[in-house]
Amino acid sequence: MRLFSLLPLLLIATSLRAESLLPPNARVAVIGDSITEQKIYSKYIETYLLACTGKSDIKVFQFGWSGERAGGFAARLENDLAVFNPNVATTCYGMNDGSYTAFTPQIGGEYEKNMRAILAGFGKVGVKVVAVGAPGGVDPDFFTRPTIKGEIYNENLAQLRDIAKKLAEENKQPFANVHDTMMSALAKSKAALGKGYGPFGGDGFHPAPAGQLLMAQAFLKALGFDGEIGTITVDLKGQATASSGHVVKSGQGGSVTLESSKWPFCFDADPKSSGSNRSILPFTSFNQDLNRLTLQVKNLGAAKAKVTWGAQSKEFSREQLEAGINLAAEFTQTPFDAAFANLINAIGLKQSFETTLIKNLVTHMRVVAAEAAEEPKVAAALAKLKKKLADEHAKQDANVRKQIKPVTHTIKVEEIH
Repeated sequence: MRLFSLLPLLLIATSLRAESLLPPNARVAVIGDSITEQKIYSKYIETYLLACTGKSDIKVFQFGWSGERAGGFAARLENDLAVFNPNVATTCYGMNDGSYTAFTPQIGGEYEKNMRAILAGFGKVGVKVVAVGAPGGVDPDFFTRPTIKGEIYNENLAQLRDIAKKLAEENKQPFANVHDTMMSALAKSKAALGKGYGPFGGDGFHPAPAGQLLMAQAFLKALGFDGEIGTITVDLKGQATASSGHVVKSGQGGSVTLESSKWPFCFDADPKSSGSNRSILPFTSFNQDLNRLTLQVKNLGAAKAKVTWGAQSKEFSREQLEAGINLAAEFTQTPFDAAFANLINAIGLKQSFETTLIKNLVTHMRVVAAEAAEEPKVAAALAKLKKKLADEHAKQDANVRKQIKPVTHTIKVEEIH
């Protein structure tokens, strides 16, 4: 049996939370080509790590570079990662490595060689955990390259997926199956919403937010997150209780007010547009796998009840409430929406600075490195510039963390007779 398929069993056996794949004081580098540089799935990953896990010792840096292949990152790895010193990384290469043609052994060999160089480079710079990502896929209804059909290019990308999987297994690292996560949801969503629905973007391979959520899902699952945001229990004949990350401020009878430091992941509003990450939810398991904020109700004296959470109300059966409903999946409006939007916007600004930092400055520092080694004045100027950039990045990161505050919210359960 493959190592990564054993991880959940190993974690259960040792009574560890699945989040133990991330070490204490995790520094996570999100690495890839222009799809990463879009700064959408990377924002989703960072937002999840900071808001949904309840952990405050995680830092994230986005290293996307448009047009890049695995060999390009292998060449800049040591220089560029030094600006952040990560101990965890996610990689997503293959879309450009496939050369937008049918698969050949030469394409596969070059991709494998360069991915091996990346994995070896991670070992040299202290990256301990790597979610080795497969390339995504293309949407044949929107991928209109004259030289190759989308279906054929997906066969190429599937071959590169298999190589990435093999390398993850060899290196005893988790594998992020971005390709299959995306392609499975694409087929289901097209069947329901039609060919005009484009979760993989207008060009068929730079994903819209719907497709980017699928990418984040694959990486977060590979990193071992168990998806437990929390459990809230309302007892109509007693006191309300809540799991870690949620403090009951008051709760009796059928109403509970909580202060939550662990947030559910929140989604855009539109249920049908590929520009909204909510639209892909019916066709993937994001909420089930990664986003469970469960409400359980005890001693309900009626067959049904109305649950009000923030500004929205929904009705559920006694059986549903006794078993537990996932608030994050059932409610399209949540008391966390405003705070979540502020956080993801701040992360977007920080990640935009990271793109500027890497592409315009850090990578080019390789050019003057040799001169700096021989010229004290050049070395001093370079050190001063690096400090200035690090200080600005620290300010951006601090602004992100200002947005992470406990959210106070109320859940009310009313019997329907």
